[in-house]
Amino acid sequence: MTINKTLDGSKLCVKVEGRLDTTTAPELEGELKASLDGIDNLELDFSNLEYLSSAGLRVLLATQKTMNAQGKMVVKNVNDTIMEVFEVTGFVDILTIE
Repeated sequence: MTINKTLDGSKLCVKVEGRLDTTTAPELEGELKASLDGIDNLELDFSNLEYLSSAGLRVLLATQKTMNAQGKMVVKNVNDTIMEVFEVTGFVDILTIE
């Protein structure tokens, strides 16, 4: 998994590439926790995300809860495979997906 972050004032864009699974989820969680102070707009770009496991969903849920308290979070560029995971798990009702 590759994580690329771009900070623009209080907006943080995080591009996640590869697989977000049990092995890589702790890395993303650590990066997000270390980066969210003072952020009121978080954009997650999943255009090159190939796989998402329940461990990845847990990170997204925790991050959404954090961002609910301090701003907004948007998930962008979701492919059909990842969107199916969001639909089956009910995450389409929790996350803002564009």
